[in-house]
Amino acid sequence: MLFTFFSGLLTRLQTSAPTVRTLLLSNSFSQNIPSCLWKLGRLNHVAIAVPDLEKAQSLYKDVLGARVSETVALPEHGVYTVFVELGNTKLELLHPLGEKSPIASFLQKNKTGGMHHICIEVDDIKAAMAELKKKKIRILSEEPKIGAHGKPVIFLHPKDCHGVLVELEQA
Repeated sequence: MLFTFFSGLLTRLQTSAPTVRTLLLSNSFSQNIPSCLWKLGRLNHVAIAVPDLEKAQSLYKDVLGARVSETVALPEHGVYTVFVELGNTKLELLHPLGEKSPIASFLQKNKTGGMHHICIEVDDIKAAMAELKKKKIRILSEEPKIGAHGKPVIFLHPKDCHGVLVELEQA
């Protein structure tokens, strides 16, 4: 009976929405998605805007026992960054650098800080940009900028990504 339910559901998903990912009975995922010239990769980091960088570093290093990087200034992005190493990804602590910092305006609205963006790796950032533009996803810069890892990055408008600021980074 359960098999019949899942079989019927699978058939409906495949016929009514051919671009939906469908769960196969073998528990593997099959992508019935049009092929792209680029691929989405792993979650690189979750960025958190913090009003007090030293206090945030201390929380992750001294209280939680994580490996924490040194502070790095990125004037072209208007931020200081610190990376917190986790087993399967990283946290990026962001603090304003300069008056025009996007993090300064974020912290004006969110006094105690909070999640700023997620970063996902892509295998071809230029192809991703071209395809996303065709799909009417707004990119916040005309060209990729060099990010905190020394690799090209772009940001996608949060209004086009269900309220989440998404950073794509060349893998």
